[in-house]
Amino acid sequence: MQRSIFEADHDAFRESVRTFCEKEIEPHHAQWEKDQIVPREVWAKAGAQGLLGFMLPEEYGGGGVEDFRYNAVLDEEITRIGASGIGFVIATDLVAGYLLSWATDEQKARWFPGMASGDIISAIAMTEPGTGSDLQSIKTTARREGDHYVVNGAKTFITNGINADLVIVACKTDPDAGAKGVSLIALERGMEGFDRGRNLDKIGLKAQDTAELFFDDVKVPVENLIGEEGAGFIYLMTKLPQERLSISVVAQAATRKMIDMTLEYVKDRKAFGRPVGSFQNSRFKMAEMETEARIGQAFVDRSIMALNDSDLTIDEAAMGKWWTTELQKRVADTCLQLHGGYGYMAEYPISKAYLDTRIQTIYGGTTEIMKEIVGRGMGL
Repeated sequence: MQRSIFEADHDAFRESVRTFCEKEIEPHHAQWEKDQIVPREVWAKAGAQGLLGFMLPEEYGGGGVEDFRYNAVLDEEITRIGASGIGFVIATDLVAGYLLSWATDEQKARWFPGMASGDIISAIAMTEPGTGSDLQSIKTTARREGDHYVVNGAKTFITNGINADLVIVACKTDPDAGAKGVSLIALERGMEGFDRGRNLDKIGLKAQDTAELFFDDVKVPVENLIGEEGAGFIYLMTKLPQERLSISVVAQAATRKMIDMTLEYVKDRKAFGRPVGSFQNSRFKMAEMETEARIGQAFVDRSIMALNDSDLTIDEAAMGKWWTTELQKRVADTCLQLHGGYGYMAEYPISKAYLDTRIQTIYGGTTEIMKEIVGRGMGL
């Protein structure tokens, strides 16, 4: 069965993204892995090609098209070449969503042109050293003082954390109000007291800058409040389905890539005088992975269309997130096994894919949290 959700405009966009990725990203990504960061120039080049602002209004330099199929195309093509360090997804799938829904006209005019051009790299900061998936328990505070908020606290595991010029920070404007005390405030590069810690050393996603952020009496104009004070938790819950769908899209694309590279390997690699793929165990394993990948893709494609129709539920996004990422993890392990000893060698792409895969079942809400969401949605 062929995928049927894309139209001619999406196919043309895919060709543009693929050309860009093969020219501007793929030849350099190995070096970025060693450097543990992607140079800012890549964002500017992507912006010039219209790859970062397709969802932003035209008056701010964007494409004016809110259609998650374009997001999916961008995510899939980046994943197809194994470019796990590129943080475009944070800007296009997450930050842009919050700002399109709740930013003021003044904020849009201030930030959207730079986001579309790649001059403004963005991030979102939710996770803290002492709180993972429990967003109601965040400790970072924003105290109102006249025409400013004074922000104090820390965040960790923030993608684009080193490069980011604009960071949407989840904080407590009323520490005693629980979820109703959470607000979203945008901090900008250069604000006094806003410091970045180390670029965290991870086992995978080596080229992706993942950082600690520290806030020490950072004075932030009240004009940087996103939406209404105290509504941040609702905003986060509203947008989490899109974030989790984005992870599912990447999971499916990574699964597809690993199966394809392994199929090619087992056809060529010989053992006991015959191709590895000709053994029954290899055929069965490949058949199992191919079947699950196609089933997973069908659910993800349906979820993309549901999101476009504002019909994707929190439960459904959670289902897709945990199932596709767990599938990705199983496929990574099986594919590496089918590569034998060569799969353990860093020079083989499957070894990198194996390490990059492991975080997928953790960030965006762990598998256990996803199952909890689904179970509660069933009335349990």
